Amino acid sequence: MASIPSYGPDMHDYDNDSPERTPTVTGTPSREARTADRPSAERGFWRSKFVVEERYLDGRARRGLYIASAILVVLGLVFFTIVITSVLTRTGVADWDRPMEQWVNSLRSPVTTVIMIVFTITFGPVVLPIIILIVTVLWLIFAKHAWRPLILAGAMIAGVAVATILAQLVHRHRPPTSLMLIGNDTTFSFPSGHVLGASDFLILTAFLVVSRNPKLWGVAVGFGLAWIGVLAEMFSRMYLGYHWFSDTLGSLSISMVIVGTVIAIDTRRTVRVRGEAIHGAHSQLQKDRT
Repeated sequence: MASIPSYGPDMHDYDNDSPERTPTVTGTPSREARTADRPSAERGFWRSKFVVEERYLDGRARRGLYIASAILVVLGLVFFTIVITSVLTRTGVADWDRPMEQWVNSLRSPVTTVIMIVFTITFGPVVLPIIILIVTVLWLIFAKHAWRPLILAGAMIAGVAVATILAQLVHRHRPPTSLMLIGNDTTFSFPSGHVLGASDFLILTAFLVVSRNPKLWGVAVGFGLAWIGVLAEMFSRMYLGYHWFSDTLGSLSISMVIVGTVIAIDTRRTVRVRGEAIHGAHSQLQKDRT
């Protein structure tokens, strides 16, 4: 059988990505062809950033995470209801405000004051957002995946929004300015933004780090340091004369709700049990724990 003659460029010379199959000259590819054939390193880099690593746990461990998140949310809401009712009615927990203020003031000393000032500046409205920004950016740069730094940043933004709204609704006055050690502050007192920010940042960072490699010592150290930081910040806000005891408790209860919600979201998105498939363009099996 006679062969059919070829009347045009070889099929390998076509740009396969072009719907019109425009021929290109062999040996001198067009700019479009070079762009199509070039390894898409940059696109691959950004695509991998938004791939979420999913990990396998046994069913009991996953249930434990969901139960922990539910307990935090429920207890946080109950605790907040008790605190806000006490603040508005000036009864209950709010009755502890004056005795706690007097006790904390009795502990004042030059050295303790310096330490408390460092804590309150670190978790204040100027320095803490800078810390969060640096942590988020560095985490995004050096980690292969963006899920954890983004969920941390989202939780911090949610905390700021909640604190701002509640402050305008409750309109609670701060302790007397005569008790304030580093300048007067006439903004509203409830809840404490410093304590809420410290609690969200420290506890969530601990969870998002240790949950990917949950060894007992890591969990103990991570959450232990986080709670020390939270309690120290609660103490510093009362010590320096800027918040009542019930303000700090209100912030802690709000943080419990936010932390519990993040644990539930993270578990829903990243935890699988054996037999469940990992599928989708934005999912992969945990490899590097980043």
